[in-house]
Amino acid sequence: MITVPGFEGRKVAVLGLARSGRAAVKALADDGAAVLAWDDSDKTRAALGSEIPLHDPAQIDWRDIAALVLSPGIPHSFPQPHPAVVAARAAGVPIIGDIELLGRAQPDARYIGITGTNGKSTTTALIGHILATAGKTVEIGGNLGPPALGLAPLGTGGIYVLEMSSFQLELVETLAFDIAVLLNVTPDHLDRHGDMDGYVAAKKRIFARQKEGGAAVIGVDDAICRELATALQRDGKARVMPISVRDSVTGGVYVEDGWLIDALDGSPGRVFDLARAPRLPGAHNAQNIAAAYAVARQAGIAADAAIAGMQSFPGLAHRQELVDTINDVRYINDSKATNADATEKALACYEAIYWIAGGLPKAGGITSLAPYFKRLRHAFLIGSATGEFATTLDGQVPYTRCGDLATALAAASERARAEHVPHAVVLLSPACASYDQFPNFEVRGDTFRRLVGDLPGAHSSGVGTR
Repeated sequence: MITVPGFEGRKVAVLGLARSGRAAVKALADDGAAVLAWDDSDKTRAALGSEIPLHDPAQIDWRDIAALVLSPGIPHSFPQPHPAVVAARAAGVPIIGDIELLGRAQPDARYIGITGTNGKSTTTALIGHILATAGKTVEIGGNLGPPALGLAPLGTGGIYVLEMSSFQLELVETLAFDIAVLLNVTPDHLDRHGDMDGYVAAKKRIFARQKEGGAAVIGVDDAICRELATALQRDGKARVMPISVRDSVTGGVYVEDGWLIDALDGSPGRVFDLARAPRLPGAHNAQNIAAAYAVARQAGIAADAAIAGMQSFPGLAHRQELVDTINDVRYINDSKATNADATEKALACYEAIYWIAGGLPKAGGITSLAPYFKRLRHAFLIGSATGEFATTLDGQVPYTRCGDLATALAAASERARAEHVPHAVVLLSPACASYDQFPNFEVRGDTFRRLVGDLPGAHSSGVGTR
């Protein structure tokens, strides 16, 4: 368990007691800090019981507080700062997050940070997998998986691979990433950052304080990141390693004709046929692969070891996860696709799709997916979005109103087997939130995985039960 030095005998306020907040309370208290913890949720406070002593921030004398450790989900600027943030700032109290505390607690470890509007979870997991299979001592966390202060202490030689949201980056003050990755930037979380300039400024913090010997891996297929790469090459100390899935780049990694091209040192050369990574399909995953390869090479991993790690990567749960192949039909769990933009990436990857869609609809529905309708053999609609989606598909894509996931999967499987179309997939990519029928997208995806295991037929994974 990680403990956080530097606060022994001092008062530290922790606001927000979900997983990261609770881990921060323990890490601080174990090293002698006097922790004043709070969560605005009555339900959360009641569930904690006497586990953590609670202190209402409205009753705190902020002049006695050494730091405010803030959950990244709590606004500190827009749409308006939390009252505790206002009080802390007025008293000159530093406002930091758990990633900052990890950096202070484990200063001798190396740090790899990954951010971007899309793809950061898969890239983080892929980098961690490549490094681990190459024999490095690695912990993966941050915005993905365990909270930062719940990770194992690593010290010299260890590497923390951390997914970093824009909210988390705004709460880092001293930690410098040895290798920092920015995949892409498109509008997101503007309510929390005020406008696009605020969002971009938060993402740029991934490169703050980098030193000579560090590296900045940047996707240059969008204008914002391309301009940032140019600025860093001009002004920064770290090595800039551009990545692209559209164009060739000098001193970086790119994709051309389905091949990963290594142009990091000297002449470009083909190193990996992306078709050999079936669990990472599509152009968006090609960018993730390029970034992970660049990071691995910068971290001292040989090219063949990096490629071996890509090929053995099992994929990230609920993100175009290949669950099984039954009688030549692939079953794909993309439950994480909770809006049309996410589902678009999945539809672009397959040519003969038996699509399970629906749930709690998002604004805009699925009208933006019309260019991919020709790929759909049949749609199987579930949940609250059924009527809206049926109206959009009517006359363009054959569909069945199925109601629930079990009915939809059974119908999709039966039709896929009967039609026996080459390269067929049964794809759960709902383009909807899950909350009408499931507590979250994870439970929805786990249910799909279990139901696939119960389907009849020859299972390539051996998980079938009959």
